[in-house]
Amino acid sequence: MKKGLHPEAYRLVVFKDTSNESTFITRSAAPSKETIVWEDGNSYPLVKVEISNTSHPFYTGKSMFVDTAGRIEKFKKRYEKKA
Repeated sequence: MKKGLHPEAYRLVVFKDTSNESTFITRSAAPSKETIVWEDGNSYPLVKVEISNTSHPFYTGKSMFVDTAGRIEKFKKRYEKKA
């Protein structure tokens, strides 16, 4: 293997899904300023993510409601005066 190819900061990191508060631990080089105490009692860097496999519709089979009606109504209201 080539020297210097992989990052030096490769370590165990806890990822937290902010949409459903689920957490999981894996190896990563992602930077983090926060830490969290894991189930084993050790402290690990914490990286917060908006979506993970526990909240993504593809993996869960559930679709999330997105308020598109409000956006469409705002658009129509804004441009109906000009028409």
